[in-house]
Amino acid sequence: MSSDFEGYEQDFAVLTAEITSKISRVPRLPPDEKKQMVAHVEKQLEEAKELLEQMDLEVREIPPQSRGMYSNRMRSYKQEMGKLETDFKRSRIAYSDEVRNELLGDDGNSSENQRAHLLDNTERLERSSRRLEAGYQIAVETEQIGQEMLENLSHDREKIQRARERLRETDANLGKSSRILTGMLRRIIQNRILLVILGIIVVITILTAITVFVRRH
Repeated sequence: MSSDFEGYEQDFAVLTAEITSKISRVPRLPPDEKKQMVAHVEKQLEEAKELLEQMDLEVREIPPQSRGMYSNRMRSYKQEMGKLETDFKRSRIAYSDEVRNELLGDDGNSSENQRAHLLDNTERLERSSRRLEAGYQIAVETEQIGQEMLENLSHDREKIQRARERLRETDANLGKSSRILTGMLRRIIQNRILLVILGIIVVITILTAITVFVRRH
């Protein structure tokens, strides 16, 4: 279950990084390309929302004792999504202002908008770098968790093997004990048969002696 979530998580990180890069490029593109870029970003934002929905469904299916870490990640990703939508709206507004200024020939406002765009682009690039670093940290954490799980499975396998060996030794000891008990029972039965035979012989001997004694007298 967590592997599906991590797959969606990686797709989300890659997609948001692409969206951030494209949003920063919108103000610098020619009008026709800007329209196409805006449409493309809108489509990718919808895809990002769908990924968030899939991730949310995966989190709901995770056991409660392990759900806390994934819930915290989801909150972070939803906040990131909100920031992306806000940045996109600002970019579209700046794009509209720039088109209007070009039509009106207002060079002063245009240069000021360009400076503002440059600052916004710098901030977006910094956020993108932070997202990539966060994605890398998540990948490292996932790898560490996988290694720990493999180590735990290896320890469990060793325990199972030792338990099997103990069971085999116990079975062997039980077999030996069974054979010893069987031999003892046989000896006891043989001894009892011998005692019965000896008793019969003694009784016959006594009766014979009594009979001989009686006949003589």
